[in-house]
Amino acid sequence: MATSRTTKARAEVEKARQKLAEQQTKLKELEAKKTEVENLDIVDIVRGMNIPLDDLADVLQSLKNAAIPAASTSGQVDPKSKTPKLIKGGIDESDAGEEDNEE
Repeated sequence: MATSRTTKARAEVEKARQKLAEQQTKLKELEAKKTEVENLDIVDIVRGMNIPLDDLADVLQSLKNAAIPAASTSGQVDPKSKTPKLIKGGIDESDAGEEDNEE
């Protein structure tokens, strides 16, 4: 009786391992497909900009050097002032428009 329970438990473990291996394989395939689709989107965007291939590296480097680090701002703009108000960790929207209301 104990032997049949042990055998059944081992069979369930093996079945679960096989399912896990199949899911890991499927996940890797899906991640590769996602990356391929993202790369195609990037290529479409860059081609739509009509930048000569010889200039592309320079343009991208200029953008990289001029970019504000993503951690310091979310890129949102205060709707009244049209300029972002930077605070640690993002944009401070609690003060939105207070400067415009002061008299």
